[in-house]
Amino acid sequence: MSAHNPVILINPFVAPKDRLEEAIRAWEAGRDFLRQQPGYISTKLHQSHSPDAQYLLINVAEWETSEAFKAATAAMKEYAVFPEVEGVVPAPALYSVIRT
Repeated sequence: MSAHNPVILINPFVAPKDRLEEAIRAWEAGRDFLRQQPGYISTKLHQSHSPDAQYLLINVAEWETSEAFKAATAAMKEYAVFPEVEGVVPAPALYSVIRT
């Protein structure tokens, strides 16, 4: 994959309503670190309009390659950049666009 056909990270978060702001601050810390890593293209955090949604937060990011994403997230874990928030459970997976 190249910058012309990036890999897409889709990461829905289970987040308790009373921890939502804390989860967003943790995401911002991760974003600030990851945007400095090789292969990063962009990221956007989405919040559900429905307070009863299973996933109140969904992160969608673009990376040049899956290898770049894996290296960046390994570095993020090594440096403990993303603070743990009680009750927040991410479910990240990488995707490729196959139709438009």
